[in-house]
Amino acid sequence: MKPIFHLSLAALFAAPAVVSAQPLSPPATTSPGQAADTTGAPADTPAAPQPGKDASEAVAAGSAEPAQPVGPSQQPATKEEPSMPPQEKAPESGFFFGGVGRAVAAMDGEGDAPRDADIVLRGSRLDESTFVQLDLERQDHWQSTGATTRVAVRLVVDAPTLHYNNARPWNINMSLRNAFVEERDLGLKGLSVWIGSRLYRGDNSELLDFWPLDWLNTLGGGVRYDLPSKRTYFAVHAGVNRPLTPYYQQAVERPPALNQPGTANVNVLDRQRLISSFKASHTVPVGEKGGVKGVLYGELHTTPAGRRETAEAGVFEDLPRDSGYVIGAQVSPFTGVDNGHLHLFLRYAGDLAAYGEFGSPFQPAPDGTASGAHELMVTLSGNYETGPLGLMASGYVRSFRNASDSFDFSDLDEGIFVVRPHVYLRDWGGIAVEGSYQAQRRGRVPPPADPAAPGASPGASHHNASVVRFGLVPFLNAAGKGDFKRPQFRFIWLVSRRDDGAKALYPRDDVFSQRTWEHFIGLNVEWNIKASPAF
Repeated sequence: MKPIFHLSLAALFAAPAVVSAQPLSPPATTSPGQAADTTGAPADTPAAPQPGKDASEAVAAGSAEPAQPVGPSQQPATKEEPSMPPQEKAPESGFFFGGVGRAVAAMDGEGDAPRDADIVLRGSRLDESTFVQLDLERQDHWQSTGATTRVAVRLVVDAPTLHYNNARPWNINMSLRNAFVEERDLGLKGLSVWIGSRLYRGDNSELLDFWPLDWLNTLGGGVRYDLPSKRTYFAVHAGVNRPLTPYYQQAVERPPALNQPGTANVNVLDRQRLISSFKASHTVPVGEKGGVKGVLYGELHTTPAGRRETAEAGVFEDLPRDSGYVIGAQVSPFTGVDNGHLHLFLRYAGDLAAYGEFGSPFQPAPDGTASGAHELMVTLSGNYETGPLGLMASGYVRSFRNASDSFDFSDLDEGIFVVRPHVYLRDWGGIAVEGSYQAQRRGRVPPPADPAAPGASPGASHHNASVVRFGLVPFLNAAGKGDFKRPQFRFIWLVSRRDDGAKALYPRDDVFSQRTWEHFIGLNVEWNIKASPAF
């Protein structure tokens, strides 16, 4: 494998890349209503400028002169007709490096290691941990066909780092989030096709660190077509996954073939989930720079039937075919000035899809499927800036029910609202404050096995919990004013207050089950460098 890998790298870097030695290109500007990039990034800032957002944070890691790649059997063309109209500039060719990340050094009020104190699925991002995302891309514009191709690879490294825990031998929490090739304008202007492993998503809820409508990790491919107006596009995609859970896979030991000694592992269950998505987006211009973007979205989830060995060897149970669906919509008015925008997302997931793309149905319906499970989520997110003042806000309400008939602990309703105003005292720095309220209501709590045990909670028809949080965040922005400008240096002091219901969500002897007040004190820096400038 090593020689092949070395040869691949050699071939990759031997490709002709005419990269300019001049300083970095100036920040690109996204036109009103331009669709967000769907390559994905772990949410510190949008992976690409979204409608109404300032694109000045999306800086290419290098500028390059357009070049026509020349293959081993080709000769450089002496003259070729331009593949694009004179008024359009050909996309740049070359290697590009980028990524997003966050580095955090913090402690709780006792000086111990800090923890995320949210009780809802998606909470405040102020107490999130360190991560690093590295993007390496090769982009080529082919003058002979007028098409542009991009090879994108993304590696993500999560905490802890070596400098924190000294884990050896050089342990690292790494994942491959992107490994795909995309081509655009091949045969038809506005048509793009991609194949590979991709973090595939749309607009996000900035303060809550997630993508409320479309957020898929997929191994597959997709097609997208942008109308000539650049205000409307349609996209479809299909991909597979197979999480490492007994719902998808079971390996058992069996005697090897032909009476060989020892044992062999046999996958008696080895099924995948097929996920297809469909998306239509249209932007209506309003005024000179503003507009309203509307999105319709859907998913189909299916998994085949299978069989699994029970606890009794040689006895099998049948697992039925299962399926699910997602329907959703988005309305996003934006000003086109100073990042002003408002996102409203509505998403409903039914049956298998209610458990998420990697989820395994628990507490199924009587027929063994996820039929009847559902999740409804409504999310609001926005940003407004004027002069030295700015305001970001996000919130959602979510209701989830599993497939079983009973109303149990996993059935819940929850919600959160976060608001973060800020003021710039200088062009390069200022102070932000963040306040949030989050609550959840769970289904029936089972009675304790031993009512006399310390900390045992009595059984109840439901359980309520809530947390109030307040944060003070002085910050420095070398790139100037703007909520989405990076890099940004921060000092964070975050105070949380749990009620008795929130403390009861943690096991006995967990400090969160004992403390009403929680402090998070630390230093934080975030950065975002977009890689390929043309996609």
